[in-house]
Parts: sequence; structure tokens; C-alpha cells
Amino acid sequence: MAAPFLTPRAVIRTPDQRLRVFVSSTLKELAAERKVARAAIERLAAAPVMFELGARPHPPRALYRAYLEQSDIFVGLYWEKYGWVAPDEKVSGLEDEYNLAPPSMPKLIYIKDTGGTREPRLTQLLDRIRSDDMASFKYFSGPAELGDLLVADLAILLAERFDESRAAPAPRAPEAEEPPAPAAEPSDALPVTLTQLVGRDRELEEIGGMLRDPAVRLVTLNGSGGIGKTRLAIEIGRRMADEFPDGVAFVPLAPVDSAAHVATAIAQVLAVRDTGDLPLEDKLVTALRDRHALLILDNFEHVLDAAPLVAALLEGAPETKILVTSRTLLRLLGEHSVDVSPLELPAPRVGPWRPEAPLAASVALFVQRARAVKPDFDLTADNIDAVEKISVRLEGVPLAIELAAARIRLLSPASLLERLDRQLALLVGGQRNLPPRQQAVRSTIEWSTRLLGIPERNLLWRLGVFAGRFSLEAVEAVAEPGSDVLTLLETLVDSSLVRQQDRSGRTYFLLLATVREYALEQLEVQGLLRELQRLHARHYVAWSRRAGPRLLGPQQRELVALLSEERDNLRAVAHNLAEAGEWETLADFSWALYLYWWIGGQLGEVRGWMDALLGSGDRVPDRTRAIALYFTGAIRYWQAPTESIVPILAESADLFRKSGLPAGEALTLNSVGLALVTQLPPDLPGATEALQRSIRLFQQVGGAWGAWGEGFAQIVLGRLQLVLGNVEGGLPHFEAALRLAEQQQDDLALAVALHDTGWAHLLLGHAEEARKVISRGLEISVRLDHDEGIAYGLEAFVGIAALSGDPERAGFLAGAARSRRERVGQFNPADFTFHARMLDQLRAGGAGELVDRGFEAGRRASRDEAVAVAREIADSRVAS
Repeated sequence: MAAPFLTPRAVIRTPDQRLRVFVSSTLKELAAERKVARAAIERLAAAPVMFELGARPHPPRALYRAYLEQSDIFVGLYWEKYGWVAPDEKVSGLEDEYNLAPPSMPKLIYIKDTGGTREPRLTQLLDRIRSDDMASFKYFSGPAELGDLLVADLAILLAERFDESRAAPAPRAPEAEEPPAPAAEPSDALPVTLTQLVGRDRELEEIGGMLRDPAVRLVTLNGSGGIGKTRLAIEIGRRMADEFPDGVAFVPLAPVDSAAHVATAIAQVLAVRDTGDLPLEDKLVTALRDRHALLILDNFEHVLDAAPLVAALLEGAPETKILVTSRTLLRLLGEHSVDVSPLELPAPRVGPWRPEAPLAASVALFVQRARAVKPDFDLTADNIDAVEKISVRLEGVPLAIELAAARIRLLSPASLLERLDRQLALLVGGQRNLPPRQQAVRSTIEWSTRLLGIPERNLLWRLGVFAGRFSLEAVEAVAEPGSDVLTLLETLVDSSLVRQQDRSGRTYFLLLATVREYALEQLEVQGLLRELQRLHARHYVAWSRRAGPRLLGPQQRELVALLSEERDNLRAVAHNLAEAGEWETLADFSWALYLYWWIGGQLGEVRGWMDALLGSGDRVPDRTRAIALYFTGAIRYWQAPTESIVPILAESADLFRKSGLPAGEALTLNSVGLALVTQLPPDLPGATEALQRSIRLFQQVGGAWGAWGEGFAQIVLGRLQLVLGNVEGGLPHFEAALRLAEQQQDDLALAVALHDTGWAHLLLGHAEEARKVISRGLEISVRLDHDEGIAYGLEAFVGIAALSGDPERAGFLAGAARSRRERVGQFNPADFTFHARMLDQLRAGGAGELVDRGFEAGRRASRDEAVAVAREIADSRVAS
């Protein structure tokens, strides 16, 4: 029988009407995770119910019982500790909280990866939770990943509960079992909006109808800047997410500086890696080919030359649809357009104002945004006329209304209207060549900036140099010396000219595309653009030089995440340095972040920069040319005959040597050795000589870089032995690389060394040792979010499943790995592929049907589902 305090009762909501999410975990052990969970719940406008947030006039147990009674969803966070067991109690408060949650309450369970040991009673509790069919069960590696998972899972849960509340359809007669639908690839690419969309019901219905039409593949939302195209596209993506089983992906193109980089922007959102082995456009087609997905391309007007790429994606991916926002149509065959108009204006009123009368959409938006800065703002008989006239004066353009409403904290509607009437008439007069709607937006932006002080205005112009989001430190680097940056930024955020974002516990800022465009114009007018680009580049180049050495070792994951947050700015730096012909700085910048480009799957993009350097015809220092040749040669290895690569790499190594850079020479010799191993016929003596020289040089270099490089040279030496068929001779080299990686605590080096060591054990028949090693390598790759390592790990588990006599799961993992590589655009060289041979052996043994069935299921699986299967195999012992 349920406890009295959990008995059903009439629903009486408090005035805030908010959904309540109870968070259960140990307090000190998971303090950082609790903080992130609270922020994630509040991000969805729900209320976190947490022990530390309440007053405590009652004993702790009574407190959390009362909290549970008032909650709607249970979130459990677990790591290594079981928690304290109070006197006279049999279980800890942690287990008691789970026990007291009603069986019908949805439960989201998150378990933090551990490198240590969980307390036995916590392990027992987790085993019991696994059997609860109301609990969702996921692993995470740190606070940032937890926050992303929690936001996504709560949103999905709410959508499911909403669907369940609708009238149930009539039961269907039993049918033959259908194959499972393809699993959606989880994505946080669709921005989370914090405000309600106003006045767009007609457009939502029209666009939704178009996208549901099988004959419509491309829809363009056309309209002037600030008209609300982006917000409308996001809402469409949110509402139609369930109709696209492979996901909705939102690609912001405002930070993209040219049509040539549109493919890169799409690849970034789809997690397709530009590793340089194939043209990126081909990889995108492969990634989307079998996906029933919606791709939203936002702010396409300044990259119209990329329209052929859109056509190629539509042609190569027949189940994918594309929604574009643009001020100009793409003029592609099959394009359907929707003209996004201003919001409805108030009709002339006859008689006195009635508070209960419906509001025109433009007025409703003004009220919504005014309340965001002045919560007690309300319409009254005294201010309604002024508010309606403001909406008419701004022609119902959402961005103009939002910027004006931001001033309501300081100005009454009447004062605001007076200033608008006086200022905008002058401003619009100088822009007669612009469409009326765009005049309203530009004029309102200019009016808003004229209300700023000179220091705030000057900082806003300087922020135009940033692409995408940027940090406070970056703002300080481009601000005028002596500026009170925090105070100035606060004013700009309050004025709705700059937007603030909290990501992974850090604060970032962002300019709307229209505001950034205006700020860049002001920099050009004042002749400051080149100087600001120089300051921008100087900040990020200096950051790269500081971050580069720390990318080796225990800080690697944290730094990769930080660099990824400002990836658009890193690209902008490379573009601006190339435009200015500052090749030496560009090469040094690229070299410093070598590991970041590798882990992030962006080496193909770096190769493009280096191709531009080498093709410029400019004289550059030997060091600069050596770096460029290394990137072009080492990356081209995956797609060009190795005989043509060796001379490029040999020249690079020679130039590094002449420049007195032994680390660069050693790294290049490592690539020379790899190329010589895999060319036809292999030059094994030449490869051995290059690799041994590489090791000697890395040992001379010493330190973190020397140990890291020596480890990778050992890996290539081990692979050379595998090519010779000498697995026992290769294993010591892999184990040497593993020891060096352990000393470094470098996740990338560890994952690679563990993968190769695991395969050597598998090929030698050391099944249990292989299971432990490969399992650890996969978990490290997941923690690092390194897609290449995850794919290699899944392929290695194919071998473990095969040795365990489990052909269906072996096929499943092979299919999942193949699908993963296609989706992220990564290549697996046949020279070091062993899992395919094991599948062939299973087929030859009569298990072909099971392998193929598993393979097809694996191709439909998400990354998380595939990793979960690998973990299940890792938790069992392998038959030797």
C-alpha cells in the first residue's frame, strides 16, 4: 500500500504552474553535477526540487519525502558512493528516495563513468533500477555531458507525456511484426528557445503542410532581416521533430564567411569529420543518404553560391528535406518559398479599449518582450494607444519590436513612442534604397545604438568582428584599453543587442546576424575593420599557443571542449590570416592546435588552408613550408597513392631538420614510416629506418611531446609487424605505446594504444585480456567524444563477440560501426582492418544469416545504442 503522503489527490497547482523535477544523489560527491542538473532543469522553465534548496525545520528524511510528494519527475544521479545509512535504517537516504518515488513517476537515471570502484550496495541498487520499466538508464562522463543529456531527455519525456494525454486511437488488429524503425541520432543542434512564438499560426500550418508533402524537398523562408525567419524555422523543427526519425539539424550560417565553407558548417552540426580522405561534400551525401531527416540552413543569403551544394544533398539523400531561411531565394529546381510577413498590426479601434479583447500579434510580442525586462509591465487604458502606435511605427517587424521593448525599463510607452517618431524619421530618410521592412530593422538598430553611450557603442562595433559565440576573455582582447568590459556588456545585453549564453558552466556572448552585420559596417566606415581582425587573430593565436602544449595530457578533454565552443572564431582567424597573406602565423596557429584538429575531425579543413599557403606563390620560411607540407602530405595519405605522398613528407622532414625543429621532423618521419608500410609493395626496411629515427628524435626532444610522439612511433612499428604477420612481435610495441600514454594521461594516445593492444591480444587468442583492454579504450573514446576512436572500439568488439560465439551481435556492432563512419565521414584503412575477416569466418561457419540480420539492425542503431551493446559484451566473460 502506498504511503499516506503519496496517495492520489486532486491536482492543485501553485500559481507558477511549473513542472517539478526531484533530483536524487549524494551531495558532496556529485556537487558539480547537481549544480549543472539544476541549471538544465531551469533552462526548460521547470522547477528543480533539491535537498539543498529548501529551509530545514524538519528532519532530512521528512524533507525529501515531502519534496517527493510534490514532484512530477524523478532524476537519479549516481557515481561511486552509496550514501550514509542512518541509525535504525536499513538503506541509505539515496536508496530510500528511489524506493519512495511512486511506481508511475517517470525516472531518468544517470550513472557517472568511474575509473575506481563503486560501493557494493550502490551496485546492487543500480542492478535493481535496471529492471524498472519506468526508468531511463544512461551513462555520462562529466557535468557538461550530464547537462546536455538531461535537457534532451526531459524535452523528449515531456513530448511523450503530452502525446499520451491525447485521445488514444482505436486499437488495431494484430499485424505481423514490423522491423524496428531507424533510431534517431541524438542531436542538440536545434536551439532551445526561451520565449513563446507569437502570431505565426498561419505560417506554421503552411510550412508544415509543405514539408509533409512527399513531393516537396526544399522550402525557403524568404523575408527581410529581423522579420523572424530563424525563430519560425526553429519552431517548425521543434514541432515536426517526431516526423523526422533521423533528427532535425539546425545549421547557423551567419558565422560562415564564404560559400566555400558552407559544407564545413553543415558537417560540424552533423558531426561529419573532415579528415581529408574524401571531399567533404561526398561525405555529407554519404552521411545523409539513408536518413529521413530535416536540415535547417539558417541565414543563407550571404552564401548563395553554395546553392549547388544544397542541390547535391537533395539529389544524394532522397529522404532528407531542407528548410532554408534567406533574404533571397536560392533559385533551385523544386524550391518552394514562403514569404514571411510582418506580424499582424492592431486594427483601428472603435470605442474604448477592452482589456479582454484579443491582442494583435505585434502588440502581444511587444508586451512579452517588455515583461522580460520589466516583469510588472502591463497594458492599461493609459498606455495601450502608445503601444499600438509603436507596433505600427515599427511595421510589425519582430526584431525592431524586440529592440524597442527592451527600453521599456527606462521609458514609458509614451516616451518611447515620442523618441521613435523623432529619431526613426531621420534615420529612414538616409536609406531610401532599402525595402521598407529592412528600413525598420536597420533604423531600429541604429536608434537603439544611438541611445547607448559612446563606450557601449564602440564596444558593440568591435564585437562585430566575432564569428559565432565568444567568451568574456575574447571581448577583453578586442575592447578599447581601460574599458570596463563587464559593465558595458551588461548594458548591451539589457538592450537586447547582445545575447548571453551559459554553456558547460561558462558564459558566452552572441550577436544576432543582423546586428553583427550592422556592427561590421560601422567598423568599415570608421576604417577599423582590419585593426579589429588583427586584435581578434592575436587573441586566438595566443590562446592556441598556450593551449597547444596542454592538449597533451590530462587537460586534453577540457581544452578540446573549450576550443570547440569558439570553433567559428578559430576558423575566422584562419580565413583572415590567409586573406592577409600572413602565412607564417597561419602555419604556427594550425600547428599549435594539431591535436584539436585531429580529435575534432577537422584536419581536412586545415589541409585546405595549407593548400592555399602552398599555392600562393609567396616565399615563406622553411618552418612554415615544412608545416604546410606535413599537413597536406599526412592528410592526403588516406586518399592518394602513397608513392606520391612519400616525397612530400620527406621534404617536410628535411625542412623541419634544417629549421632546428626535431619534434616536427620526428612526427613527419612517423607518417613517412606509415606510408612506406602501406604502399604497394611495402618498403619495410625504409619504414623501419624512418620509425627508428623518429623514436630517437622524440627521445632527444623529451618532455610531454617527446613521450607522446614516441608512443605513436611505437604503434606504427607494431603495425609494421602485423603487416609481416608477426603479431607476437607487434604486441611489445603496442604495450610500450600504452605505457607512454599512461604516463602522459593523454586520452587520445591511450585510446589508440588500447585499441591496437586489444587487437593484438585478440589475434593471439587472449580473449579476456582483449576484452578488458578494448573496453577501456572504448570508454575513453566516449569520454573524449572522439568518433574515430568510438568506431574503432565498436569494430574491435566485433572480434570479441565473434570469439564469444555471438554472430548476431558481432554483425550488429559491425553494422553500427559502418553506419557511424558513414555518418561522421571517417575512413577505416583496409591495411589495419581485422573485424571484416572475423565476420567472413562466421559466415563461412554457417552463421551468415545471423551476421547479416545483426548488421542491418546495427546500421539503424544510434551511437548510444551501439555503445550499450558493446558494454553488455564487456560485462560478460569471453569464451577463450
